[in-house]
Amino acid sequence: MQAFRASILHLLDDPAKTADGAVAFHEDGLLLVEDGRVIGCGAYAELAPWLGGAQPEDLTGHLITPGFVDTHIHFPQVDVIAAHGKQLLDWLEQHTFPAEAAFADPKHAADTAAFFLDELLRNGTTTALVFGSVHKVSVDALFAEAYERNMRLIAGKSLMDRNAPDGLTDTVESSRADMQALIADWHGKGRLGYAVTPRFAISCSDAQLAMAGEILAQHPDVWMQTHLSENLHEIKETARLFPKAKDYLDVYDRFGLLRRRSVFAHCVHLKGEAFRRLAAKGGAVAFCPTSNLFLGSGLFPLEEACSHGVKVGMGTDVGAGTTFSILHTLGEAYKVGQLRGDALDPFQALYLATLGGARALDLDDQIGNLAPGKEADFVVLDLAATPLIARRLAGAKSLADKLFALTVLGDDRVVARTYLAGVERHRRG
Repeated sequence: MQAFRASILHLLDDPAKTADGAVAFHEDGLLLVEDGRVIGCGAYAELAPWLGGAQPEDLTGHLITPGFVDTHIHFPQVDVIAAHGKQLLDWLEQHTFPAEAAFADPKHAADTAAFFLDELLRNGTTTALVFGSVHKVSVDALFAEAYERNMRLIAGKSLMDRNAPDGLTDTVESSRADMQALIADWHGKGRLGYAVTPRFAISCSDAQLAMAGEILAQHPDVWMQTHLSENLHEIKETARLFPKAKDYLDVYDRFGLLRRRSVFAHCVHLKGEAFRRLAAKGGAVAFCPTSNLFLGSGLFPLEEACSHGVKVGMGTDVGAGTTFSILHTLGEAYKVGQLRGDALDPFQALYLATLGGARALDLDDQIGNLAPGKEADFVVLDLAATPLIARRLAGAKSLADKLFALTVLGDDRVVARTYLAGVERHRRG
């Protein structure tokens, strides 16, 4: 048995919906882990008898939280993070597509996969829903590295059979074969899952989207990820390409892609009725504030989405997003809310980054908080990681104030350690 003594904070439910009992905080807490799962989490005084005289690892001055969940990120775009450009469609042409073409090379894919996952862990992300490139080898490389780390990771090859450069398009037949092979080789292996991944409607023909729906019907436990309503020019072009659809969401729904375990990135310009349809089918949204701001896409209406019962998680969206850090991303989410007149509560922010993200991925029975029986994916946050953070937190007037300051000032420097299934996978040097 492993035992860790520190302050512990996690969510038992959505604090926006549950007035009492949603937040579990133990100033002097004890986390007990055995065989990769949490067996106890609570006040040290209450759980100390479980130790039987053994000494826990003393992490005084640190805060343990569940590992962060990233519901939208692009593995092949690591090398174009912070690339100057215009808005979405121009940025794809100028930066993203040339970078993704390099992932036809297995060595480049493997080298980048190792860096990518190490960067996630360095930032405290323990679960991610990931876009690969159009190349099967890119996803093979990513899964191989994640399997070696015993990381809970969901990924898929991008589907693009039109409106993409040479070397980045596939066909309905090649996509079907690639996905069937990837599902057979990786889905359910260790803690891995496959996601059917139409890049976005613009890049997929009717036949490609229909084939994607067929794969989902054949494999109902896999995921689906794509982009939705991110940019006004993208929305206009989608309407031109799919004139029979009543709106952008309907494009996906017509082909059987709107369902439980479907995650739609951005949804910046989605409206109430579409949010209701999305919620009714069990779909989820990845909120990507750094990307939406960086590309000038707009301000996601988080409060409206949640009011319609939509499941929402956080997404860093690297490389249009500007950081791997979920903590930093939560700070940007707060700023988006401020601009919309809906300031994000710090406990709601933590929920979106942990249990809310797990629910968006339909994995809240396995991850998302530190309840007994859950997989022991957690992070150890250093409350004195920088002189400024130490000074600010020393003067914090409440737990909410302390948590809020962490989301505004925090980044990878705050993450002292990251654990996957109870095994330390990152320690800050």
